[in-house]
Amino acid sequence: QVQLVESGGGLVQAGDSLRLSCAASNGTFSSYIVGWFRRAPGKEREFVAQIAWGDGSTYLAKSVTGRFAISRDNAKNTVYLQMNSLKPEDTAVYYCAVASPGREFRSWGRGTQVTVSS
Repeated sequence: QVQLVESGGGLVQAGDSLRLSCAASNGTFSSYIVGWFRRAPGKEREFVAQIAWGDGSTYLAKSVTGRFAISRDNAKNTVYLQMNSLKPEDTAVYYCAVASPGREFRSWGRGTQVTVSS
C-alpha cells in the first residue's frame, strides 16, 4: 500500500507563498487521484484540491481557486500544492491522500502544519 509523506509547511505572513509536497513511498501514484485536504483547529477536514495522476486533470475548492495550484512530477513521484496569496484562514494541517476513481480517499499522510499570520 502506498505511503504518503507531506512536507513544506511552515509559518508565513499573509500574502506569502508556500509549496507543499506529497511524496509517495512503498508505491507509486500511478492510476490514483491524489488529493490535498486541510483541517483547521476546531473545524472539520476540508477538501482543497485533487489531481488525476493519469491525465493530470485538476480540481480545486472554490475557497482556493485563483490562489492555489496542484501539479505533479512524474519522475519524482510527487504531487505539489502551490499556495499563493496566503490568508490567515488558510492556517491548518494539510494532508494528502489517494483514491482510486470512484472510491474514497485513503492512505492519509501525517500532515504538515501551515500557519499564516496576519
